[in-house]
Amino acid sequence: MIIDSHQHFWHYDPVRYAWITDEMSILKRDFLPPHLLPELKSNGVDGCVAVQAEQSEEETHFLLELAEQNGQIMGVVGWVDLSAPNVSQRLDRLAQNKKLRGIRHIAQSEPDDWFLTREDFCRGIGVLKDFNLTYDILIYPKQLPAAIKLAERFPGQNFVLDHIAKPFIRSGEIEPWAANIRALAANPNVYCKVSGLVTEAKPNWTNADFTPYLDVVFEAFGSDRLMFGSDWPVCLVAADYKSVYGIVAGYMKNLPIAEQRKIFGLNAIRFYGLNTGNGS
Repeated sequence: MIIDSHQHFWHYDPVRYAWITDEMSILKRDFLPPHLLPELKSNGVDGCVAVQAEQSEEETHFLLELAEQNGQIMGVVGWVDLSAPNVSQRLDRLAQNKKLRGIRHIAQSEPDDWFLTREDFCRGIGVLKDFNLTYDILIYPKQLPAAIKLAERFPGQNFVLDHIAKPFIRSGEIEPWAANIRALAANPNVYCKVSGLVTEAKPNWTNADFTPYLDVVFEAFGSDRLMFGSDWPVCLVAADYKSVYGIVAGYMKNLPIAEQRKIFGLNAIRFYGLNTGNGS
């Protein structure tokens, strides 16, 4: 099966989704399953994981409802206040829905570059395993050192790095991002999503612009800990779904088919524990 490990849905609201700037005006509308499912079908993608885009439990419930109504949405990465004193009770309520497979916090927007290592936040991370939940790491390159500390502190917790930590593809800068990626990948509990590339590139990008960055993550994480993600609809700021899919497919064209299958689906199924309807 081919699984898109990273995409979003929303009823657009300018206050709740204030991160959508005027430069991203194409995103200032509703994006719902009827808009995505034709894209999945036309690109041969069997299912997807819906990821939070707004920090509220209300949105998490909204995504879980969509997942219940649409079989192609195989899992949800939601949000809960991991720093809350009653985080266990909050997670217990949300985890009653088995399509909740992980939690994410928009750490890239936190002013403290070491937010991921804060004691109150780490207390919440420490209880995720009790509910069989993963954690998506959304950060900028400057926050990679904190992510490394987080992964080292919780070796039994499964993490996945979103968007390869948004390197400076536009300028071609690769260090210290590359060194930090290798250090993060040294932790076997950390996976990486090959996603979010086009929005970090210059407007007239070519597939070759991504090769140095893909070389690093493929070498660092290997075919067992990488997974494809479209980042739809955010990708539409810079490319359509087919082009985003094509970047990853083109890069992997010479890899053994078994490795391509892992990155295009099997790793996401294993990492998130997705129920694909065939025993997985």
